Amino acid sequence: MSDPSTPNDVTQAQAEEAVRTLLRWAGDDPTREGLLDTPRRVTKAYRDWFSGYADDPSEFLKRTFKEVEGYDEMVVLRDIEFESHCEHHMAPIIGRAHVGYLPTNRVVGISKLARVVEGYARRFQVQEKLTAQIAHCIQEHLRPAGVAVVIDASHECMTTRGVHKRGVSMVTSQMLGAFRDDARTRAEFLQFIGIHGAR
Repeated sequence: MSDPSTPNDVTQAQAEEAVRTLLRWAGDDPTREGLLDTPRRVTKAYRDWFSGYADDPSEFLKRTFKEVEGYDEMVVLRDIEFESHCEHHMAPIIGRAHVGYLPTNRVVGISKLARVVEGYARRFQVQEKLTAQIAHCIQEHLRPAGVAVVIDASHECMTTRGVHKRGVSMVTSQMLGAFRDDARTRAEFLQFIGIHGAR
């Protein structure tokens, strides 16, 4: 889904008609009272769920702060809740991201780390790609000594269809720079976010 302020070859009316088609295909009547406004509601929800296509997450990292008195230890933002959607089944992915970096001479406002997560999450995704996108965006634009991203999420494409396994979550990680090269740095990050047993 593109930014609504830019030209798009799919109109609002076409998108709503596609929803009506799916409703008919599912076996219901899109003209019945309870479903009359559903196409409009669904397209509005899509604008929200996939608003990440209108964002450039790197923009959130442009404003940094250098007055940190030489601070060069780990910065970790834990438990960033997010919602995304699986690109294979268009089903929700609900989870938490943990992001850490080792600043060199500048830091970024912590809300911007959460915005980077949101910018990529609000697109059709696979969790592995989402994890890598967040890490590489921070590495490229902040140039820290290292970046670590861990995502723990449940996938509705697995819990509500197919194998129907509830209570299962998937954990992915991307370690760059010092977090990849130094086992002690990596272990400290994992301890900060509550994942133990790392060697």
